Amino acid sequence: MVPHLLGFHPRLSFVVIGAGGPRQRVDLGFRYDLPDPAGAEAAAEIADHAVAVLTQRGATTVIGIGYGPGRLVTPVADAFAVAARQRRLDLRELLRVEDGRYWSYLCANPACCPADGTVFDYPSHPAAAAMTVAGLAAYPDRDAVAATLAPPTGTAAQSMDQAIERACVRAQALIDRAQRTGRGTPLRLVISQGRRAVQVAIGVYRGGGRITDEDTFAWLAVSLVHLAVRDDAWARMVPEHRQAHLALWADIVRRADGPWLPAPASLLAFTAWQAGNGTLANIALDRALAADPGYSMALLLRDILAAGVPPAQARLPMTPEEVAESYAQAEAPAPPAPGRPGKRRTVPGKRRTAPGKRRTASGKRRPDGPPRRRADPGG
Repeated sequence: MVPHLLGFHPRLSFVVIGAGGPRQRVDLGFRYDLPDPAGAEAAAEIADHAVAVLTQRGATTVIGIGYGPGRLVTPVADAFAVAARQRRLDLRELLRVEDGRYWSYLCANPACCPADGTVFDYPSHPAAAAMTVAGLAAYPDRDAVAATLAPPTGTAAQSMDQAIERACVRAQALIDRAQRTGRGTPLRLVISQGRRAVQVAIGVYRGGGRITDEDTFAWLAVSLVHLAVRDDAWARMVPEHRQAHLALWADIVRRADGPWLPAPASLLAFTAWQAGNGTLANIALDRALAADPGYSMALLLRDILAAGVPPAQARLPMTPEEVAESYAQAEAPAPPAPGRPGKRRTVPGKRRTAPGKRRTASGKRRPDGPPRRRADPGG
């Protein structure tokens, strides 16, 4: 079950599963990289953060599974057992998995838990087959999941670069046209046409279609740099269409790079969180923050994911109409000071988060303090 819950087969990892409610249904699962070299401080940090997330989510029954050699797994497993019992969580099982065998830290009966481990055949298990049929496939490892968002290379990359250049020329022409009128922000035509293009793209994917034209992808990527366009798109990410939205943003992320990447990657992360795919969300955030380490939408989402906030809380910050009104107010002239000419406010492209969400992720504390090794939620 674990590989399907995470979306890939974990390696050198400590996986935590939490269940709760009257039927003790699995509610969440998340993963940590095992500290190497192992150490008590690092192990305690992971354990404390894990039980804080479990407690916040209302889990009452928990399972811990370490994937790797005992020298790396055991310190984390021991610390997790202590922390779980201190929080009065029901630690149902605590395992170590390596080379097709598992060992229990809770069972000392050699009849059922032999010293050389218990062999298991994951691929032949009925649960694995059922989850694969249900669409919950498991990639070989996390790198294989990341490869699904890999940017183009070779001639494909050159072709996309040329399309981006054409999109930039188009944007500059719209800016020049807007400046000749002398009214409003010079970006207003880029923003209005960008919003329209994103809305059309969302409609195509919701209708079961896909975009294949490079120039369309390039214009979407260039338009989303403007936060008024990105936030309009964000406001349209309703959960009932999350699979269509995942396909759209993933298609753009695969073709974007550099300054064009953080916006669509952050939108992909948000919709992946909505869909309960924490692994894809974190991989998208890795891409966004590699391109711009200070991109605040990505930083905010990273803190949210690390805190174990459930997908049900992935609510839209504003409606598209409220987003448009917020930016319209920001573009309006500020009231003039007595005896001085009026001055326009800053163009809203300087904002780094959605309107009404002026929060910075840096400095925001996770439960019991932020661990240096972040969790990789799988649900």
